[in-house]
Amino acid sequence: MELSSLIRSTIRLDPIGWALACRVNLRPYQRGIANAVKDSILNHRGLTFIVILPRQSGKNELQAHLFAWLLFRYAQHGGNIISVSPTFNPQTLNNMNRVSRSLDACVGSRGIWKSSQGRIYALKNARLLFYSGETSAKVVGATADLLLSVDEAQDISSAKFDKDFDPMVASTNATRIFFGTAWTANTLLERERRTALQAEKQDGIKRVFQYTADDVCFHVPAYAAYLERKIAEHGRNHPIIRTQFFGETIEAQSGMFNPARILRLVASGAGSDSPLLSGEGLGVRSDSDSPLQMGTFGEGLGVAFLLDVAGMDESKLAGTASSYNLGLGNPGRDSTTLTIVGIDLSTLQLLGCPTYRVLARQSWTGENHLTVFSRVKNLAEEWSPQIIVMDATGVGEGLWSLLDRHFPAKVTPVKFTAQEKSEIGWRFLNIIETGRFRDHCHTDAVHLQYVNCIMEILPGPQKTLRWGVPDGTRAPDGSLIHDDFILADSLVAKLDDLNWYFSSPTLFTNPRDPLIEMSRTKDIDWDEISRNGY
Repeated sequence: MELSSLIRSTIRLDPIGWALACRVNLRPYQRGIANAVKDSILNHRGLTFIVILPRQSGKNELQAHLFAWLLFRYAQHGGNIISVSPTFNPQTLNNMNRVSRSLDACVGSRGIWKSSQGRIYALKNARLLFYSGETSAKVVGATADLLLSVDEAQDISSAKFDKDFDPMVASTNATRIFFGTAWTANTLLERERRTALQAEKQDGIKRVFQYTADDVCFHVPAYAAYLERKIAEHGRNHPIIRTQFFGETIEAQSGMFNPARILRLVASGAGSDSPLLSGEGLGVRSDSDSPLQMGTFGEGLGVAFLLDVAGMDESKLAGTASSYNLGLGNPGRDSTTLTIVGIDLSTLQLLGCPTYRVLARQSWTGENHLTVFSRVKNLAEEWSPQIIVMDATGVGEGLWSLLDRHFPAKVTPVKFTAQEKSEIGWRFLNIIETGRFRDHCHTDAVHLQYVNCIMEILPGPQKTLRWGVPDGTRAPDGSLIHDDFILADSLVAKLDDLNWYFSSPTLFTNPRDPLIEMSRTKDIDWDEISRNGY
């Protein structure tokens, strides 16, 4: 049955009408993008657009309806659309599913579009080809004469795009569109954004469509609750919140703990006279055989031990050889470090997780692990920690075995890999940015490690975070600065995995004794009550 001319003209006109036919009313900011792209394609302008939207604000919804509309609009004339995503599974597959839903929802394409080869959608003479932008993906040459679309462009290698995908528009001057969220200054998305801004200054044609979470909240009030929850989880200044919700570009390599972040983690009154036991050479007490007493601050708090074990050069972990070459490892590190934290449950109801307060630190330099085991055991017997989280990578396995045997069910081992350390780093930043890590013994030695810690975000969708004090970093007095204290502190991330809950005192009630109640009714004349109809 032929479509009525009214319906045909409506869905043919633009992606906005197409979406309405799919029962989707695009938001104002989505409409502006759709109209600009439509104008460039229909008038063969060959413009490059940058679309930077916060998470969960309709970027992929717009993309799917745009693709489906183009297939319908050019079904008779023909043409190719190229869609690139950072990975095949899940991102390319997700894009394919969204487009297929749009094609099935609209009467203009329902039942007549076809798929082939597992990555091609066709509506008569128009085709949509899906590609993975993974560096290892083998890309078969194709021509994009309608549109070249790059999804999550911040996660696609610039070299991969330049070699395999950009040539697809060389002979057609097709419109290009880069979708994504802000990330680091060295990404493909940021490179294209800077170029597009320069072109805007020259001809005044809007090419960069960048919106923040505040813009989305204006049009979608319900989005504000989602945004509030994400900020509560990560903190407003966390890199994820800054980039993915507020469109703020960050540096790929920078100091991990800037002054504002250090100010947030240092508890008021903390300083060089805070309770700290340490090894030699740190300018504080070195009487490491003395018992470490819990002060009045720690009373009533649960306690956890966080232990970073000396001897493992994390720059040589599997998958991180390049970090050693770039100097982000610290092979000179040779101290085993213990951070003792109090577990404050007062924030559990508000934030869903405890606050961790550093009560004391201890480090041992040049000590063998049997000696360290003896001292950790003595401290554990003094402090009675609920849990011991420790680095059990490489040489740490021996100390882990000793502690696990002596404190069964209390020791949680952490095997550092590149991905594990990245995950711990991101989560440690979450805890700091939400005010849940408070250092009550932030000494000069600890401060030196924090201010010299560098983080580097590797390209790619994994968002791998490589962090540490660079090899050879020295203090003003010429001594090497390590990252033992930070690594021990960061293990608080593992404490968030536990099922924390409030305990309450046992309550006793005095219910009535049923035997006494029965004895009180023995003199009642039940026959009389029955005769009188009570």
